[in-house]
Amino acid sequence: MLIRVLLLLLCIGSAQASDTDAVLNAARAHALGLAQGYGGDVRIETGPLDASKLTACTSLQTYTPPGTRSIGRTHVGVRCLAPSPWNILVPVRIAVIGDYLTARRALVARQILSADDLASNRGDLAQLPKGTLTDPQDAIGKVLRNSLPAGQPLRADQLIARPVIRQGQQVKVMVRGDGYAARSEGKALNNAAPGEVARIRMPSGRVINGTTQADGSVLLPN
Repeated sequence: MLIRVLLLLLCIGSAQASDTDAVLNAARAHALGLAQGYGGDVRIETGPLDASKLTACTSLQTYTPPGTRSIGRTHVGVRCLAPSPWNILVPVRIAVIGDYLTARRALVARQILSADDLASNRGDLAQLPKGTLTDPQDAIGKVLRNSLPAGQPLRADQLIARPVIRQGQQVKVMVRGDGYAARSEGKALNNAAPGEVARIRMPSGRVINGTTQADGSVLLPN
């Protein structure tokens, strides 16, 4: 009788360990997918997790809880679809060891960045400020909003695109539609970078708004 009880307890413990492993493995696979967009060397830690009160599950589904980070210390949601539904949040730590950009030297506000202004460092991207840049092409040619000391990580929100339209210059104005296109010219009333709104005074005196294109033209909504 004692041997039978011990065998039963051993089977229960093994089932719980197996369930815990299944949940952790599912959370780990989901976390790996979250980190893929960052590149670099991904390292994932999961748990701790107490799955002793969870019923056995034959169909697990993972998801990203709203408002959680995609890397660093975060959570992955795991839910059971069958036979008995349940839901749990698994603590995970996602480290992404990769290269990121810093200021090679002290940089001043309104400076147009070149490759010589940038340096590359390696570290855990999850520990850096949100929006830290990893690709030099995302910084070269852009304008720095504020001064930066040497060695400071470079963030996307510290940069603005270089204007391709200057206030007072003549610009091409275009409108396109199904089967037609029209062009004209007007005078820019503001500086504008690609994707920004440009205000244009047409020869008639009418002021219109359009989206600045990379070639310095302005596309009007149709």
